[in-house]
Amino acid sequence: MLCLTAGFAITLLTGTVTWAGEQDFTLHNKTGVEIHALHISPHSADSWGEDILGQGTLENGATLKIKFARSEKAAHWDLRIEDSEGHSLTWEKLNLLEIAEVTLHYKDGKAWADLE
Repeated sequence: MLCLTAGFAITLLTGTVTWAGEQDFTLHNKTGVEIHALHISPHSADSWGEDILGQGTLENGATLKIKFARSEKAAHWDLRIEDSEGHSLTWEKLNLLEIAEVTLHYKDGKAWADLE
């Protein structure tokens, strides 16, 4: 998990990496709120890893490319976001071997994701 988090941190800091995993995807924030924390962990994990945004945020309408280490083998991943007040939403068991784009939505108390 530490290797995965380090990979995310490198991607966020440099914008590019020389390696890519099959689980790479693009995240679109269409929730209507700024995301202050983003956690992505294998579905089989018992806890969430570190916030991959670090000190940054993902504004409503913004896009983030998320890259995985080439050695990562897990297919199913859980994704959790938090707003500035600590309210969270979770999407579980996303098969990132089959998904290239994840668009998160939230409206009228309902959350959903469009997967491509």
